[in-house]
Amino acid sequence: MMAQRPDIIVIGGGSAGAACASRLADAGQKVLLVEAGKSDKDIRSRVPALMANIVQTPDFDWCYRAEPDPSVGGRPDVWPAGKRLGGGSAINGMMFIRGHQWDYDHWAELGATGWDYESCLPYFRRMEDNERGPDKWRGTGGPIAVSEIRSRYSVTEDWVSAVQEAGFPRSPDLNGEKAEGVDFIQLSQRSGLRWSAARGYLEKASPNLEIMLEAQVQRIVIENGRATGVKLRHNGQIRTLTARHGVVLSAGALNTPRLLMLSGIGPGDELRKHGIDTVIALPGVGQNLQEHSATHLVNAVDTHTLNDDSRGLSAVKQLLALAVKRSGALTTGIGHAQAFVRSREGLSAPNIQLAFSAFAFDVTEKGNLALRGESSVSTLVGLMRPSSRGSVTLRSGNPDAAPKIEHILLGDEDDVLQLVEGLQIARAVMAQPAIAKDVSGEVRPGEELESAEALSHYVRAATIPMYHPVGTAKIGSKADPMAVVDADLKLYGLEGLWVADASVMPTIPAGNTNATAIMIGDKASDHILKAVKGRDISQAA
Repeated sequence: MMAQRPDIIVIGGGSAGAACASRLADAGQKVLLVEAGKSDKDIRSRVPALMANIVQTPDFDWCYRAEPDPSVGGRPDVWPAGKRLGGGSAINGMMFIRGHQWDYDHWAELGATGWDYESCLPYFRRMEDNERGPDKWRGTGGPIAVSEIRSRYSVTEDWVSAVQEAGFPRSPDLNGEKAEGVDFIQLSQRSGLRWSAARGYLEKASPNLEIMLEAQVQRIVIENGRATGVKLRHNGQIRTLTARHGVVLSAGALNTPRLLMLSGIGPGDELRKHGIDTVIALPGVGQNLQEHSATHLVNAVDTHTLNDDSRGLSAVKQLLALAVKRSGALTTGIGHAQAFVRSREGLSAPNIQLAFSAFAFDVTEKGNLALRGESSVSTLVGLMRPSSRGSVTLRSGNPDAAPKIEHILLGDEDDVLQLVEGLQIARAVMAQPAIAKDVSGEVRPGEELESAEALSHYVRAATIPMYHPVGTAKIGSKADPMAVVDADLKLYGLEGLWVADASVMPTIPAGNTNATAIMIGDKASDHILKAVKGRDISQAA
């Protein structure tokens, strides 16, 4: 332990927590980062293609399940949450995408002042070390490596051409000026290996930062209207640790509201139900849960795909490619190319994400991904701005109990219709000359499902969460009764407690949410420094 009491305790060493803790320490604060999981220094996390073996594996993932969802036939979906240093960035599909400018400007309109795109862009730039080089929108020299895909298949090139043949534009950079159209995916990788937030921010961290692993926080300690520390279990002992300036809660959209409620912060009725005294009544804690919903188009093809490289002699060659060239199938992310498109007129921004993979998989009952045994490709059709809102509440007052997750993926009929429209677009792409020559059949939904009505039945049966939970402790103005934190991420009604993770997002941004979560942690450090040191937030690089 630190010889001196830390200035700040950060709860959670995930995507946002790692960024926030590192920046605070770099700025001279003595920081204790408390993480419930183990180190991310494990080959199963570092080798990208092994991600299918760590999601829903208790050593890496909290393995949460939502309550049965009647909109998808009563299925209780899996909701992964990273349980390693690096959090979600240590187990995710590594797709690096920021979302659309409209998303952030909309946050500001909803009361998240200073979180518009122009205000967030400097933090996206300073966190990046982008292989494409710097420009007005992209950064180099930052802690997060952003790389081109190294698992190249000709069918991916064909798909990118086919999207353009279907009438959608080619974007030179979906994280740049034009966040609409089709482009190859960039990944959170360096030299073909996963580059988590832990690798980027913590491996060469300031000596002001100390990391405590396998330490399970039970609650935040509050004294006289101020967060003063944490009560936790470490090495089998219950301990209380204090900090001079306060606590940053970065436990993620599922565990942040759980820890707030265990600490007496949240909806009064919910707290009383579990015998917890209300310290601060904040009805928005655990509410506003949002998640992207998605389904898949899967096609059999007559060309080489990653499915072929996973078997026999080819699999041995892929091991050599990784070891010698840091390339090949073992460097794959969850997708190889993607497009953001509008499925109908009159929308402010693209509502559908099409993510193409030169492989296809089946989802097991445990939520793992199992590669198909034949040459296949898949197109994920994701709904970017779902209408449904859910909640995270306590299952009990026991700090070791999993949170109760209630969310209806397809609670609005128009969400179903948009996914049907997305499937129709994905099918139209696969029918274009550039890629139709490769296609030998449709595996899912199946060519026999032609009508919108038939596809809507498929959507209701086959839609899954994209593992992007956000919104359960949202930023908002003081006039918003459901806001949990102010624009500086300080919890309403309490001194010395900030929240910095995906839970603060007022609405879910387009695309995969990990880059946004890291940005929030990086930006949060300046808001916190402004409070504890009077530092001007305009100092962002």
